[in-house]
Amino acid sequence: MNQLNKQQSGFTLVEIAIVLVIIGLLLGGVLKGQELINSAKVKNVVNDLNGLAAAIYSYQDRYKRLPGDDPGAGPGRWALIRTPGNGDNVLGGNYESTTDADESRLLWAELRLAELVTGPVDSLANAATQPANALGGIVGVQSNGLGLTGLLICSGKLPAKIAQAVDLQLDDGNATTGNVRSLIDSTPPTTIDARTNAAPTTNYIDNGNNLYVVCRRI
Repeated sequence: MNQLNKQQSGFTLVEIAIVLVIIGLLLGGVLKGQELINSAKVKNVVNDLNGLAAAIYSYQDRYKRLPGDDPGAGPGRWALIRTPGNGDNVLGGNYESTTDADESRLLWAELRLAELVTGPVDSLANAATQPANALGGIVGVQSNGLGLTGLLICSGKLPAKIAQAVDLQLDDGNATTGNVRSLIDSTPPTTIDARTNAAPTTNYIDNGNNLYVVCRRI
């Protein structure tokens, strides 16, 4: 009686090579997909900053005043703005303010009422609420901070990799220098002190946990 051939067990080298190639392609696709997602987030944040700067310039061109600080934005123009700004060319209040009467919040109401940015105008509280960026952080405006003087547009809750990429696209890629600067963000959002106006002392650290608020001077 002929001995039956034993069935071969395990994988051949060719089969193992094919599996490894497939795994490599899948990993490459995942990494490329993540890179595309991050690039899209960076683009969204940059577009937010540039778009808001354009809206502010358009308001100034139309009304000859800084939105939020505009003393002419009261009931004579918009009934929703009962107490307009004082016209000193400085925004009172921080970018993350929750007080509707602060000029940094009135800025949003006035830009929306002027139809320069989208958003609700059914009440002052809703019209003055800061929008969120693509990562869920606050987009806001204030005067002075991070060692910079003038108007700052800030965007919060950005992972270190995204924050540095935004900084590099708009400026020098360093959190402590240039016209784009950053601080580690927190919950509630980090307050940027306009009074002491201290410059950041630490560059971006990508440890998988750090989130940043990035501010650009315009």
